[in-house]
Amino acid sequence: MYHRVVSQFAQALKNIDGWLDKAEQHAAAKKFDVHVLMTSRLAPDMGAFVYQVQSACDYVKGAAAWLSGQKPPQHDDNEQSIDEVRARIRKTVEFVEGVREDQYIGAAERTVVVSWGPAGTVLRAQDYLVQVSIPNVYFHIMAAYAILRHNGVNIGKMDFLGPINWTNP
Repeated sequence: MYHRVVSQFAQALKNIDGWLDKAEQHAAAKKFDVHVLMTSRLAPDMGAFVYQVQSACDYVKGAAAWLSGQKPPQHDDNEQSIDEVRARIRKTVEFVEGVREDQYIGAAERTVVVSWGPAGTVLRAQDYLVQVSIPNVYFHIMAAYAILRHNGVNIGKMDFLGPINWTNP
């Protein structure tokens, strides 16, 4: 289960790469600097597009690491350009896809210490996945999606979902 969830997270990050292609095309067609989209936000008190992607990456690599008994790799939050955002996504996906399925064995018995909770806060790994990772990954990815849509980038539901393994009965 853990491997499948984290694999889905990695795919969700890969989907953002396609959005970035469309963001570049939109900026070129409308003749504005694509960097405007990287710093765009939906409300004055929310994080910009770059922050949303950084946060999604952090929750994805955190889930992969903590559930497989590892410490997450640290990435500086200094991305500003589309190429830097793409590199952040690639580093995260590379780490996540490098975690073997067998490394998740015993994940249900693991605990995760959260630095942002009350002192000494520990969550069972399953609670961390369901209550922290899943909602936060999709919250930040959806915020990034909404920022691009709000700014006219031609992305839709299938861009958000990404490839689907269809079968015919």
